[in-house]
Amino acid sequence: MTRPPTAPPSAARAWALALRPATLPASLVPVAVGTAVAAAEGRARAGPAIAAALTAMALQIGANLANDVQDYERGADTGERRGPARATQSGWITPRAMRRAAIAAFAAAGVLGLPLVWWGGWPIAVLGVLAIAAGWTYTGGPAPLGYRGLGDLMVFVFFGLVGVAGSHYVQAGELSGLALLAALPVACLATAILVVNNLRDLETDRAAGKRTLAVRLGPRATRRYYAALLVAGFAVPLGLWASGAGLALLLPLLTAPAAWRLVRRVGDAAADAALNDSLVATARLEAGFGLLLAIGLLA
Repeated sequence: MTRPPTAPPSAARAWALALRPATLPASLVPVAVGTAVAAAEGRARAGPAIAAALTAMALQIGANLANDVQDYERGADTGERRGPARATQSGWITPRAMRRAAIAAFAAAGVLGLPLVWWGGWPIAVLGVLAIAAGWTYTGGPAPLGYRGLGDLMVFVFFGLVGVAGSHYVQAGELSGLALLAALPVACLATAILVVNNLRDLETDRAAGKRTLAVRLGPRATRRYYAALLVAGFAVPLGLWASGAGLALLLPLLTAPAAWRLVRRVGDAAADAALNDSLVATARLEAGFGLLLAIGLLA
């Protein structure tokens, strides 16, 4: 169904919507968890933690803005789109302005990340370059990752493994097994956000030739995939506790009822705009789970 016309927002409001503020916790949760691991080991450092948070947010904003203009130019965002309005497709912001803003955000991420390179050395420099490249090529370039079903892997790696382990590394100076384990549930829940997004957009993505993993799997298998990601995420703190970690690491399980409701809701909803609320709720689930995991690590 074509979106009904709405009054255009102010320029400031249009840019605020283009930033997609509801997605920003996905960039901050990994930093919080990585910092909590470093603190639990007695190696947390405020400077690297703040720099990592600012860099992660800039990367997320750059990816959001790039996706806004690139999906529009590739025909994936049209009036048939079932998700929230996009600024470029709606005509609120020109493609040229959006592209410049995306480049500026990635450039800001590069500048903000320079202290991280100083603290973490060449591995952080390599990860930074790869993160910027992944953010731009998610929907851009000659072989966009999101159009080839690789978006889920990108989110799992950069908004989970790299986000947590990298934030820990720049503070501790080395990786630890706990940091890698703590990264897994964050990666699973961050990926689950994308899965809901792609399930909602399945039909319009298929029509535009955007072969996301949801398009490749189909709606039924995608719903099962979503449930599996949540189950895997909740299994990690259980496994840590069973292996002898403190009882506080079970705190993330307080969000299990919300996760169960989401599994049922996503399982029952049609692959359309009805999933918009589930997408926001999944982002909130990751934020709540991540905060409780960080607290559990610090206890």
